[in-house]
Amino acid sequence: MGLIVQKFGGTSVGDAQKIHRAARRAIRARLAGVRVVMVVSAMGDTTDRLVALAQDISSNPPKRELDMLLTTGEQVSIALMAMAIHAAGHGAISLTATQLGLVTDSVHTQARIRRIERARLERELESGAIVIVAGFQGIDAAGELTTLGRGASDTTAAALAAVLGASVCEIYTDVDGVYTADPRLVPDAHKIDRISYDEMLELAAAGAGVMHARAIEFGMKFNVPIHVRSSMTDGGGTMIVPEDEGIEAVAVRGVSLRRDLAAIGLDGVPNIPGFAAKVFEALAERRVFVDDIMQNMYAQGAKANIGFVVQASDAEIAREVADRLAREHGFEGVEFRAPISKVSAVGVGMRSHTGVASTMFKALTEAGVNIHGISTSEIVISCLVTAEEGPRALAAVHGAFGLSDDPKRLEG
Repeated sequence: MGLIVQKFGGTSVGDAQKIHRAARRAIRARLAGVRVVMVVSAMGDTTDRLVALAQDISSNPPKRELDMLLTTGEQVSIALMAMAIHAAGHGAISLTATQLGLVTDSVHTQARIRRIERARLERELESGAIVIVAGFQGIDAAGELTTLGRGASDTTAAALAAVLGASVCEIYTDVDGVYTADPRLVPDAHKIDRISYDEMLELAAAGAGVMHARAIEFGMKFNVPIHVRSSMTDGGGTMIVPEDEGIEAVAVRGVSLRRDLAAIGLDGVPNIPGFAAKVFEALAERRVFVDDIMQNMYAQGAKANIGFVVQASDAEIAREVADRLAREHGFEGVEFRAPISKVSAVGVGMRSHTGVASTMFKALTEAGVNIHGISTSEIVISCLVTAEEGPRALAAVHGAFGLSDDPKRLEG
């Protein structure tokens, strides 16, 4: 008997009606002869409300206690989902991370999955029940509750699909797939029928909010097809699959905008072996996640400027670290810019197409957008722009690569 994993996000289980709709979808799959594991997020904006409540109590709540609080949201939703399935006359059981045995490291609010115990899952599935697992949460080796980061119910689902050898991991959300850009910012964006793991991973990392990046990593590592689709309709969505020739035929698959960033520049640092390592070790010790890194030399190579980008939530900590290093080592200065945005063009076809960078830079120039930093990889070109110019930059790049045209062109 085959097995599928179905993940339902907060908007897909936001009220009783939506919970019953998700339950019916799982029941249909079970009646078709497929074993079903559901992964469920907290209802609607529950997590946001819990975070706000924590901040009403403390401006800097301990991360352990924050995890204790936030994991309650998923416990509510999985219990209600099990009730809905029972009410429809079918068997179901809800499991928290503790009951399941989803073990993580001990990094509160940003934990990573270490292993998933299969015994309880297999036993419940063998009984014929639909198993409903709390997304987003885990438990460390000491028995402490952890969370995997905002939006990480996707990661729970993909990890379960990998461990159980699922035929597909279905991600149900309030949109009907992955688009060439955020349609709220670019109205003429189109849905993509197929996208490679690499492209989706880069789009997610660059700000596309449809899926959690670590979920895509699991899918890619264990070759689990991921189907992003709407919880409101039965239509097809976007399949995330291995790269093929049809996908490679298009230079740019999509563009994205990330707006929750801050840029920090260290001016006049000593250009000596090991100094950059000293800078980023200091940031790592404070658990600051660093995005793009840029460096240039001057003064006959004796001095360098180092720039890097961090999440807005880490900006003040990163600034403290930078100021301390400047005092200790006599930097010429520290520059800080926040908020700042990053617009990115993504496509595996960049490997075989020329002129992608020039097209992007020309589009930004014609839109009157100044570039404050550039970073590239094999399939991504990103530009830092001001927060105010971010949406205009996104629309300009989207149009420059013809992504507003007939979407069938994107399928090679």
